[in-house]
Amino acid sequence: MPDHTLQSVLLLAEGSTLAHVGRPLLVARLLHSHGIRVTLARPPAYSWMTRDEPFTVVDLHTQPPAEFARRLDAGQPLYDLETLEAYVTADRALLSGLRPDVVVGDFRLSLSVSARLEGIPYATLCDAYWSPEAPLEPALPVFPWTRFAPIQLAQAVFQRVAPLAFRIHARPMERLRRRHGLGSLGHDLRLCYTDADLRLFANPRALFPKVHEHAGAAFIGPLAWSPAGEGELTALKQDGRPLVYVTMGSSGSPAVLAALLPALERFDCDIVLTTAGKPLPMGLDTGRARIFDYLPGDRVCAQASLVICNGGSPTTNQALSHGVPVLGIARNMDQFLNMRAIEDFGAGLLMRADRVSPVLAATTLRALLTHPGFTQRARDLRDTEQGITAGAADSLVGHLTSLTGATG
Repeated sequence: MPDHTLQSVLLLAEGSTLAHVGRPLLVARLLHSHGIRVTLARPPAYSWMTRDEPFTVVDLHTQPPAEFARRLDAGQPLYDLETLEAYVTADRALLSGLRPDVVVGDFRLSLSVSARLEGIPYATLCDAYWSPEAPLEPALPVFPWTRFAPIQLAQAVFQRVAPLAFRIHARPMERLRRRHGLGSLGHDLRLCYTDADLRLFANPRALFPKVHEHAGAAFIGPLAWSPAGEGELTALKQDGRPLVYVTMGSSGSPAVLAALLPALERFDCDIVLTTAGKPLPMGLDTGRARIFDYLPGDRVCAQASLVICNGGSPTTNQALSHGVPVLGIARNMDQFLNMRAIEDFGAGLLMRADRVSPVLAATTLRALLTHPGFTQRARDLRDTEQGITAGAADSLVGHLTSLTGATG
C-alpha cells in the first residue's frame, strides 16, 4: 500500500496532437511506479503508444487531428460547442464509473465542466505560456495570407485585433459553462485553455520567470514522450561531425524542408530527419540526410549538436533537457510563444514557417552551429532543471495528493 492517500487517478489524453497523448502517458507511468491505481483514456488511433502498459488503458472519443489542424490553420475556435458537449458526456461516463481521487487532463478542455459537475478534483497538464499567472503577448500565427503581408505591419494589426479574436475563440467554452450552470471565465482564452483546480506546467521553470507558482499552479518540469528504440543509436554521428536532428513533429509542415535541407547541405554536419509518418514533398532533394518515420527523440537529442523542429514544447523540452540548442520553425501561436521564451533565454532561435528561405535558413543555421553561446545557454538550462527532474515523480504525487485534501 502506498504511503500517501492518493489511491486512484484517471488521465484523459486529448487526440489533437501526439504531444497531448504523450504527456499523460508519461505521468501515468510515474504515478503507477508510485503504487497508484491509474487509468489512461486515449484515442484509439494512439493505441500503438500504449501497448504493454502495466495499467488500465481505455478508448476515448476525440476530435480527429485533421479537423483540429484545419481549425488551427484557419484561425477558428479549436472546438465547437457540439464537440465540447459530446466530450462532457464522455467525460462524465468515465468519471462516474471510476470515481477517481483526481482526474488529470491534457488539453481536454471539457474537464473544466465535467469534473466540476462530478465533484472530482481536476488537474491539467499545460504550458506556462498560456498561464493566466502572466500577461499574454500574442504572436501572429502563420495564415495563408501572412506569406504575402509585411510582417511588422501584420503583427501590429494582429496585436490590436487579438483581444477580439481571443474572445471569439473562448465563446464555445463560455457557452458550454453557461449551459451547465457554471460561471463565466471572463472570455479569457488562457483560462479556457487551462482552467482547473491545479495547473501543472510541463516546462522548464527558468524559461518563464514571470509565471509565479501558488497553490493552484506549479511547474513539474519538462515532459516529452519518446518512442522506445531498440539497440544503440551509435551510427547517427559519423567522423566526429556535428549531428543536426530535424523533426517537424505531428503538427509541423513538411514544406519547409524544401528550403531547409539545401541550406543544411552547406555545413559539414550529419543530418537525421524524422517525418512522423508524413510523406515528404514531391521532388524534394534530401541530399545526405538519413530519413526515418520515427526515432527515440530523447536518445537522438543526446547525440545532437542542434535540433530543428516546429518549435512545440515536446521536442524543445527533449533538446533542452540534453543541453542542445533549438531552431524552431513555428506556424501556430503555441509554437511561437514557446520559442519566444527559448529565444529570450538565449538557447535557440525562432523562424516563421512562412518566411523560410535557403538564404535565411543558412544564416540562422550558421549562427546556431558556430556561436557557442547558444549551446552554453542550453546547457545552463539543462543544469538548472536536472535537480527538479530528478524529483519529478515525488513532486507530482505531492501536488495531486494536495487536491484530495490529504496531507500524507
